[in-house]
Amino acid sequence: MGSIGTGSGVDLSHHINRKSKARHPSPLKDIIRFMSQDTMISLAGGLPHPTLFPLHTARFDCLPPSSSIPDPDKGGTPDDPVSLMLGRNSGPGELDLTQFLQYGSGTGNEHLISLCKEITNKVHSPPCEYECLLHPGNTNAWAKVVGMLCEDDDYILVEEYTYPSAQVLWIPLGVRAVPVSADAQGISAIVLRDVLANWDEKSRGAKRPTVLYLVAVGSNPTEYPTPDIIIVEDDPYYFLQYPPYSPSANFSATEFQPLDTASSLKSLTPSFLSLDTQSRVIRLESFSKTVFPGLRLGYFVANPLFTERLLRATEVETQDPAGLSQAFILALLKKWGRQYRVRRDWIVGAFHKHFTILPAANSRLLKADGYVACLADCTGQLKPVFSFIDPGAGMFIWSKWYFAGVKRFAELSASDKLDPEQAFATELWNSWASELFLLTPGSYYHHWQGKNKVTRRERGAEKGTAHFRFSFATPTEKQINAEVERVKTVVDRYWN
Repeated sequence: MGSIGTGSGVDLSHHINRKSKARHPSPLKDIIRFMSQDTMISLAGGLPHPTLFPLHTARFDCLPPSSSIPDPDKGGTPDDPVSLMLGRNSGPGELDLTQFLQYGSGTGNEHLISLCKEITNKVHSPPCEYECLLHPGNTNAWAKVVGMLCEDDDYILVEEYTYPSAQVLWIPLGVRAVPVSADAQGISAIVLRDVLANWDEKSRGAKRPTVLYLVAVGSNPTEYPTPDIIIVEDDPYYFLQYPPYSPSANFSATEFQPLDTASSLKSLTPSFLSLDTQSRVIRLESFSKTVFPGLRLGYFVANPLFTERLLRATEVETQDPAGLSQAFILALLKKWGRQYRVRRDWIVGAFHKHFTILPAANSRLLKADGYVACLADCTGQLKPVFSFIDPGAGMFIWSKWYFAGVKRFAELSASDKLDPEQAFATELWNSWASELFLLTPGSYYHHWQGKNKVTRRERGAEKGTAHFRFSFATPTEKQINAEVERVKTVVDRYWN
């Protein structure tokens, strides 16, 4: 791995903060790398003896990569499951469970790292020098990146609505967000360029932001400016991409035919990493959304300068990721995706069933993107309720709600409420909860700009609107239809 002051292309060492520059290698981890040498006799380490580990063998029966969504009503096991056997003192060419039960080096299992590099080359083909480093999930990975790049009271560039846990991490540091508006193609390159070009350090009381945080899947990276910033791609949904929704497709989960590798890779949106010629991208990969979250396993893709500093933090904060998780993923990938498209079609189909859906361009809303869900009023006129963009990736639908003309919202606006939009959104959410239906409030994703910019007016957000997030990751088709029906029950109560 690299060290401070080295690397290919542009020198990025000035981006590393004082705390990270002060980190030193863990002496105990330094010893471990010598212990793996053949015939080495060690009286130095505090490693428990492997004969005392109570786990002897592990077997996992997994879905094959070509399988369809299991029917939860039928239960049972999948046809022709992929069986993974992990044992102690395995033979040549097999995974030896013992090595995964012991303390590791911090970088992660070298065979799994090699496989991560193979995936990175095949999927992204980075045009710059890079290394891979395992981490215990993207939440912790982002914490380490902030700990490497951000000083107290810095600003971070983010999308207009950003992942809530990402900013909860930096708020105690005094770090604030600079929101950059986005459209259906992702964050706006024009707005980003304008924010950076017109940054006034004196009025802001801080230096110009040098970190751009993105949950990037679905964004178009080809037109982004490349000033002196580091782009952090937090992209756990990258492989959950699929074609646009088609009401006439009559698609069934049981009709799944997997794409060949070349076609599958060609269908993916280019990543920022794939266009990075200056080693400015730190990509956070995760197995949480493509395998399962309980693994707590992913990997960094970054230039050697950054991965070396991240390794120093890993050694003393989290050590190496869970050994069993590494063993499972390595075995699974050696043996072996489009199920979220089916679920996306279920929920968009439910929208069409319970609302009148118009393309945004055909609605009376001037600032809507994608599609608008409408209800007919007593005169037969279509009244907009919410808009949404048909997602081409991930497992969520982000919706924008329109409160103009809603009697209850007018009452709250005429009262002494400081934030009538938030008050009505909260009332809506509570009404859905009473109908046994939950959505994620969009307020969770408001960018943190400080205590003096909390209300809708203070944030400069659009009047008479709020946001909610639908998730289609886990419910069955029947549950999704019932949930959207409950959404409409509450909507009828307020909009009619």
